[in-house]
Amino acid sequence: MPETANESSESNSPSATGAILKKRLFWITLVCLVVVTAFFVWKKQQAPSSPAVGKGGAKASSLPTPVFVAAARKGDMNLYLTGLGSVTPLNNVTVRSRVDGQLMEVRFREGQNVTRGSLLAVIDPRPFQVQLTQAQGQMARDREQLNNARLDLERYRTLWKQDSIPRQQLDTQEALVRQNEGAVKVDQGQIDGARLQLTYSRITAPISGRIGLRLVDPGNMVRAADTGGLLTITQMQPIAVVFPIPEDSLPQVLGKMKEGKLSVEAFDREMKLKLASGELATVDNQIDPATGTVKLKAAFANSESELFPNQFVNARLLLDVKKDAIIVPSAAIQRNPQGAYVYVLKPDKTVAMRPVKTGISQGGETSVVEGLEVGEQVVVDGAERLRDGSKVEVKEKEQTDKKGGKRGGGGGKQTGEAGKQPPGRP
Repeated sequence: MPETANESSESNSPSATGAILKKRLFWITLVCLVVVTAFFVWKKQQAPSSPAVGKGGAKASSLPTPVFVAAARKGDMNLYLTGLGSVTPLNNVTVRSRVDGQLMEVRFREGQNVTRGSLLAVIDPRPFQVQLTQAQGQMARDREQLNNARLDLERYRTLWKQDSIPRQQLDTQEALVRQNEGAVKVDQGQIDGARLQLTYSRITAPISGRIGLRLVDPGNMVRAADTGGLLTITQMQPIAVVFPIPEDSLPQVLGKMKEGKLSVEAFDREMKLKLASGELATVDNQIDPATGTVKLKAAFANSESELFPNQFVNARLLLDVKKDAIIVPSAAIQRNPQGAYVYVLKPDKTVAMRPVKTGISQGGETSVVEGLEVGEQVVVDGAERLRDGSKVEVKEKEQTDKKGGKRGGGGGKQTGEAGKQPPGRP
């Protein structure tokens, strides 16, 4: 027991505690050195490589950044309003029978274009022919009775003048004549009705247009009360497109409509293929409060059947044309928190960052209201690696990529995919 107590007292002595603290301090220092060394190694790897040393020990100057440029030009800039609309026929008719009977003949083909008045179908006319014959027979009988009553009336008038018959007998004969005249009119109405039924038994096209699918086959009984009808006819030429625009644009549209007709173009859903050209026909009489838009209707001749009913199209309304605007490719417009700017090419092959005020943007081009003059060249590709005063190398239009496509430059207008490809170093 005394020896154990002695060892415990030695381990708690100040000298033992100091050795433990020194050991801990050594490891902490070693860890810190390792961390600091790793940090400096990482920073060295992240730092850009030093410039190459040329002959004579001199450092080579930094390489210029290759860019494509385009010259600002003056031209007309169109202002469009675009809306996703649907093709709507001016007239769409479901052809139904107006009489009851058996469908005897079908004189049309599905998908056929017909004109107004063309014969489409025939319903059995024999029952209506019988009714017409009966009405004509009744008419002949009543007309003869009327003629006989008129002759008797003339005799009664002569006898009354001779004071041979009382006045009452003459009045009775006059009433009989009027009754027979009424009967003849009723007979004439029955004849006209039977002839009308015969006319209805021959179903004709009420409008010109394209016939849809046949809904009833020959031999079936059809009735005037049937809701399905026999066929549908849709007017294809002309045809309309209904599309919405924001309500804020409505006053401008109404003002332009007073000056003249506005042109409208119909494109496919991807806005790549132009389908047809037409004119604005009318504006709806109310704004949709749910969407804040108003509907416009445009009319198209549709002579080649480019548009089809219920087809979705992008309608583009030409609202205004800005004359003599300064135009640059939209790719040249850069933006930062202060606003829009462009990189302008200077004669010493450097670029200057210049703030601009932009206007209309359409079809990959943007009009510049302030900050740029006609003929000045702006960077349209490679601007992401530039700073104010950066040296650049302008790629010429004759240079091509691996596929042989032209790469824009030299002040030309940038179009297609070539203007979107970043240039590589020479």
